[in-house]
Amino acid sequence: MGGLANLGINLPTLLAQIINFIILFGLLYLVAYKPLMRMLDARSRKIKESMEQTEYIKQQAAHAEEEVKKQLEAAGKEGQEVIARAVRTGEDVRQQTQQEARQEAEALIVRARMEIQQERDEAIDDLRKQFADLTILAAGRIIDRSLDKKAHRQLIEKVLEESTTLKKG
Repeated sequence: MGGLANLGINLPTLLAQIINFIILFGLLYLVAYKPLMRMLDARSRKIKESMEQTEYIKQQAAHAEEEVKKQLEAAGKEGQEVIARAVRTGEDVRQQTQQEARQEAEALIVRARMEIQQERDEAIDDLRKQFADLTILAAGRIIDRSLDKKAHRQLIEKVLEESTTLKKG
């Protein structure tokens, strides 16, 4: 003991300090360390849960992003289909309009031909009447007497009819 005293260490004080340290360590272990460890464990669990939740949210966001891409692709395809249908409808309308215009033009041509034929026939009839009148007038002057216009006109028209049927036949 003498060696410890030479070093300035008092054994009863040292033992009291060791006992005080052990009691303080035990109290700190019970009062501070365990609650502190529980609190650190709880914090660690919360951090782990937060990390798991963050990972889950990332997966959900990636899934949602993928769904949005799919929906955008579907909407793009649907838009293309709508455009294609509109183009086909436009083409159908254009073709139908062209067909109607062709039919209308053909109807106009037929009508015009009929009108031309009718006017031609009227002109020929008019010419025949004028020819008959001129023939009667000329014959009347040649014979120098008045002829029956009605009888001669019928005769001339009959001759013209016969000559027309001979040309057509």
